[in-house]
Formats: sequence, C-alpha cells, structure tokens
Amino acid sequence: MPRVFSALFRRVDPFIMCLLLTIVVASLLPARGAAASGVGGLQTVAVALLFFLYGARLSPREALDGLRQWRLHGIVFAVTFALFPLLGVLVRVLEPGLLGPQLYQGVLFLCLLPSTVQSSIAFTSIARGNVAAAICSATFSNLMGILATPLLAALLLNVTKSGADFAGQVLDIVLKLLVPFIGGQLARPWIAGWIRRHKRMTTLVDRGSILIVVYGAFSEGVVGGIWGQLTPPRLVGLLLVNALLLAAVLAATSYGSRRMGFAREDRIAIIFCGSKKSLATGVPMASVLFAGPTVGLMVLPLMLFHQMQLMVCAGLARRWAAKADVDHAAIS
Repeated sequence: MPRVFSALFRRVDPFIMCLLLTIVVASLLPARGAAASGVGGLQTVAVALLFFLYGARLSPREALDGLRQWRLHGIVFAVTFALFPLLGVLVRVLEPGLLGPQLYQGVLFLCLLPSTVQSSIAFTSIARGNVAAAICSATFSNLMGILATPLLAALLLNVTKSGADFAGQVLDIVLKLLVPFIGGQLARPWIAGWIRRHKRMTTLVDRGSILIVVYGAFSEGVVGGIWGQLTPPRLVGLLLVNALLLAAVLAATSYGSRRMGFAREDRIAIIFCGSKKSLATGVPMASVLFAGPTVGLMVLPLMLFHQMQLMVCAGLARRWAAKADVDHAAIS
C-alpha cells in the first residue's frame, strides 16, 4: 500500500497539491474585513503580472509560423468555444440529482474557457507533434477567450443584468488581462533574454499569482458558507462529469482530425490544444465575472479538471512519443 500511495503522489502535479493546500488555508483562515481588501488588491497585481509575463514570453515569429495552418486553428477554436459549451449545456440534465445548481454553473463556466498555453505546447512537444501550430493555436485561443468567454458567459450563465454591466465586465477583463499581455509584448525586446535565463523564477511567479487569486476566491466563498453546499456525493458526481467531458472531447478531436485527413503531428496539436481548459485564465476571469461568495464553487470544477487533463494527457503524450520512436527506428 505505501508504494501505491507513493506512486499516486508522484503522478499528482505539485502545483495541484499547492492549490489544495491553499484551499485548506483559506478554509481555516479566510481573509476578512481589511485583510480581504488587501488580498483583493494583491489579486489585481498578481493577475496583471501573470499576463504581462505571458506576453513577454510569446515570440511573434513563432506565432506567425503557426498561422499558416488556419484549418487546424479553426478546428481548435470550434472545439474550444462551440463543442465544449454544447457539452456543458447537455450536462444540465445531470444538474438536479448529480451536481446541484452551483457546481453545474462551475462546470458550464469551465466549458466556456480558452485552452491552456504551456501544457498544450509541452505535451505536443513530448508527443512529437506540431509545436509551432500548438504555440499559435493555444495563444490565439487565450486571446480570443478574453472576449469569447465573457460573451458566452453572458449568454449561458446570466452573469449580467444589463448591457452596461456586461460592457463594464468586458472592460475590466481587457484591462486586467489583455493590457498587461500587450505590455509584455511591447517589453519583450528588452526582457525576453532575462526571462529565458530565469525560467524557474518566472514559473514561481506564474503559479504564485494563481494561488493568490484562488486564496482570495475561496476566502470569500468560505465567509459566504460555500462548504455547506458541497457534499461527498456532489464531489463524486463532479469528478464523474469532468471525466466524461474530457473523454468526449479527446474522442471527438482524435476521430475528427483523423477523418479530416490531418497528418499525425497536426492531429496531436489539435487533440492537446482542443481538450485543455486554462486555469491561469479561468480563475482571474471568475473573480471578475462572479464576484461574491459563489466564486469558490465556480472555480472548483476547473481546478479538478486541470489536474485530470494533466494526468491523462501526460500519459497520452508519453505513449505517442514511444510509438513515434518505434516508427522512426523501423524506418531507419
């Protein structure tokens, strides 16, 4: 048994362990009053820094190299912002008995988010896929998500009561996410080298920023009594729904890209970019769109899906890499 637990621990992303620990800390020591205001200000700075670094890392040349494959990017965009939301709407049939209203809203919000950038590229690279296309597709997905996700949320989640509210939320997201990203792009000629030399430090800043936002979200939720709404059967139901969503999208992207005649390298990029949902983008967006004690439950499905997609896609990437090595050796 100790070996089983040790193997399981090694398969869990350390960052997920930090997220879970952050939730525990927020549950035991939530920020209240003046401390909550301070955490809110810190969240704003952390999110801006996070997206500034994203902008500074992105090489315009690499992105332009991948733009030539517009069919590939169109499929990823359709899966991310059409197929996933459709599946989220269909999950509604499970809401009354399996999830409950708040968790279902969190699952639907998860389905509206853009793809990840770092893990999509990393898994595509490991599996010997089209890395240039993955860079372009995942980045394009995130940039489009700054507008597409709020629009879909307004349509499907009723997060706004008026056009003025919606315009204010979009402006808030643009100021907090897109403007820092553009700032990072503009500063890239001067700081790109420093960022490459200090990857470990910038990764810590990335993850630390997300942890700050998660702490703020769950602190607000704990003060509002979210844990009284989450029972063990609901949690099991949420894990089951997340697994079904991931399996359905992996199957659709794999079958669809093969039927459309894409090469192996392109299919890998489509599968990994199309099946991911971004924790780094989703948590800050949730803090803007769902202000109040419900934010914690809104991001819980996303955090669990994030770990699930990492574990499943890591296994797929290793398997496809091994197959590519065997095929290459057979040809040689």
